[in-house]
Amino acid sequence: MKPSIVIDCFSKNGLRYRTGYAVVAIDVIRATTVAITAVASGWRCFPVASLEEATEIASFFTNSLLMGELSGDMPDSFEMNNSPAELVTRTDLHRPIVLLSSNGTKLIATARSSDATYLACLRNFRGVAHQLAGKHERIAIIGAGSRGEFREEDQMCCAWIGELLAQQGYRPENAATEEIIAKWSGAPASAFIPSKSVDYLRRTDQLNDLDYILEHVDDLRSTYVMEGGEVIAMHQPQTIIINRPITDPAVPVKAA
Repeated sequence: MKPSIVIDCFSKNGLRYRTGYAVVAIDVIRATTVAITAVASGWRCFPVASLEEATEIASFFTNSLLMGELSGDMPDSFEMNNSPAELVTRTDLHRPIVLLSSNGTKLIATARSSDATYLACLRNFRGVAHQLAGKHERIAIIGAGSRGEFREEDQMCCAWIGELLAQQGYRPENAATEEIIAKWSGAPASAFIPSKSVDYLRRTDQLNDLDYILEHVDDLRSTYVMEGGEVIAMHQPQTIIINRPITDPAVPVKAA
C-alpha cells in the first residue's frame, strides 16, 4: 500500500493521530512561524499549552523570555506578543523563549504524543516535505485553526506540503485532503490575505507580521521537530529534489 497523507485542523483532532502517524503542526499566524523563526535565529524555544505551563517552564531558567498571547491579548507577566517581526529586532539570543498561543502551541502540545512531531510554516514548507518523504508511512498535516475555522493561511501551508508529498507518491487518505490540495495548488502566497487572521493583524496594528510572513516564504531548508518539549532544528542540504508547485510561492505580493 502507498504511504498516505491526511490534512486536518484543530488541536483536539490531533488526538486522532497519536499512533502510527508523524504529525506536522502548522499555525502560520503566528505560533509556528515565530517558533521556527526563533530557532533559526539562534534562540531556544519551548512551546507550551497553558499559562500555568509557561510559568513552570520559565521557572527552570534564570532569564527566560515569556512570549505569546491568549485570545489575542498578551498575558500580564509576558514580555512580548508572538510577533516574528518584533522578535527578529531583538538581540537577547541567550534567553530561552517560552511560547504560548491560543491555538498553535496547544496543537504542538497535542501533537507531541504522536510518533514524531514536526513544525511547519511558509518559511520551511518545502524543507519539511523533503524531510518527511520516504521517512514516514502515514503523515497528518494539521492546521491550528482559530475560533472554529480552518484559516486560509493554514490551509495553504498544509496543502503545499501535501502536494509536494503527493508528488512523491503519498496517497491522500480522504476527499477533503484532495480538495484542499487542489484548492491551493499554484496559488501565490498572498492568496491567504482574505483570512480573518489577517483582519486581526490589521485591527491590532500588527501588519508588520503579515509583511514578515510574505517576505519569508520558502527561505529555510531546515526541518524543525519537537524533542523533550523544545523545538530543535534538523539541518538539510541545500539541494531539494521535490518539484515546485505550478506557481512559485517564494515570490509574494505584499499587503497594501
